[in-house]
Amino acid sequence: MSNGKRITLQQAAEIIKDGSRLTFSGFTIWRRPMAIIFELIRQYRKNLHLIEVNGGSQTEFLVGAGCVDIWESCWVGHELYGKYGANLSRKVAEKKIIVEDYSHAEMLFRFTAAASGAPYAITQTSLGTDIHNPEYDMLGRAGLRDGIRIAKHKYQFTEDPFYGAGSQVLVPAAKVDIAVLCVQQVGEEGTVRVNGQYYSDPEVARAADITVVMAEEIVPEEYLRRNADQNTIASFEVDHILECPFGAHPTGMFGKYDVDGAFLKEFYANTRTQEGYDAFAKEWIHGRDHISYLEKLGWPRMMKLRANTAMNYSPREKKGGN
Repeated sequence: MSNGKRITLQQAAEIIKDGSRLTFSGFTIWRRPMAIIFELIRQYRKNLHLIEVNGGSQTEFLVGAGCVDIWESCWVGHELYGKYGANLSRKVAEKKIIVEDYSHAEMLFRFTAAASGAPYAITQTSLGTDIHNPEYDMLGRAGLRDGIRIAKHKYQFTEDPFYGAGSQVLVPAAKVDIAVLCVQQVGEEGTVRVNGQYYSDPEVARAADITVVMAEEIVPEEYLRRNADQNTIASFEVDHILECPFGAHPTGMFGKYDVDGAFLKEFYANTRTQEGYDAFAKEWIHGRDHISYLEKLGWPRMMKLRANTAMNYSPREKKGGN
């Protein structure tokens, strides 16, 4: 057994320095690494540059805490528990954050390019839309496109030289310093097994210089090798691992626990002002660790969210309402 990659929750957050370019696993309100997000907020991380296929609860918590200077993505919110990102909207209105808007497909293509070692992706996505209006190149307008940490251009146009398919858009690879993943299982050496949809996790893991995986449980590598075709990310693509049960809460973990919709609705309702956010963070994040956070939630609440292993969701939670 090798424990060379194993770290603590606090150490995971310490790897992410001020100014890091950061991305995450999951999708909107599923498999977001919330325990690490909360620890970053406790450590007062600043000047983060988030580059995401799509935003979610992790974005809203970090933005509300003032941890983020730049956000590149396509959308943010909590699905039916909060239709849009109220904290991001407030920070944009106050000119405290730069938002660089791409389409959803373009963001995925950008990560696919980075995962492949390519400098850019080529697509026809979003042609004819204001996403390609040079007036909305916000990083360019801020004078931040240095060609080193941030691409020289938001996009470039070209004509298909092979099949005459017309105009194409070149979008820069999404180069990030650190990818933080939240999954069901990781092996002792770093092999990742995601149950259910794995979204863009393989791409973001390969795109990052450093990949940190937080799992519900760390399991023997020998166990994962029995059915190797079910594994999602190879061990050599993972730099650090940690075990953190309920680490995705209040987002959901397929097969383990449902999204805590009541928690997200409360967060969305109470954090439309900075004062509301600060009060929420004081109650739920600051002065705590992950264990005391779970203790405050209480086991009756967590057991209600706990998934039935045959159905992969909780039969105790009402579905389809808002």
